[in-house]
Amino acid sequence: MEKAALFDFNLTLPAIATEFLLLMVALDKLYFTPLGKFMDERDAKIRGELGDVKGASEEVKQLEDQAAAIMKAARAEIAAALNKMKKETTAELEAKLDEGRSRVEAELVEALANLEAQKEEAVKALDAQIASLSDEIVKKVLPSA
Repeated sequence: MEKAALFDFNLTLPAIATEFLLLMVALDKLYFTPLGKFMDERDAKIRGELGDVKGASEEVKQLEDQAAAIMKAARAEIAAALNKMKKETTAELEAKLDEGRSRVEAELVEALANLEAQKEEAVKALDAQIASLSDEIVKKVLPSA
């Protein structure tokens, strides 16, 4: 028997090397190539979806800007309509107030005229009574001549 050496280079080394190379080629063809292809497709799909999302986010931003512009225009339109309605209402109220004032002034003038007429009638009636009372007093105080 031969002495055991640290490394025994007989036919086992080339057999193991051949086995290793065959296993490496088989794994590359059967496992790593399909896996790499799958990973590349997945990466491309994810990149495509990210690109779509970026495009969609730009579209969403544009839509938000449009919505903000529409809201601003609507608010301005509503404010203008409110101001117009406020002016119209104020004008109507002023017209009604002026009409009411003129009606009240007309009634006041009429009432003052009625009071003046009643005063004159009362003065005439009192003048007539004063004249008759004066005549009676004179007749009673002064005997008939």
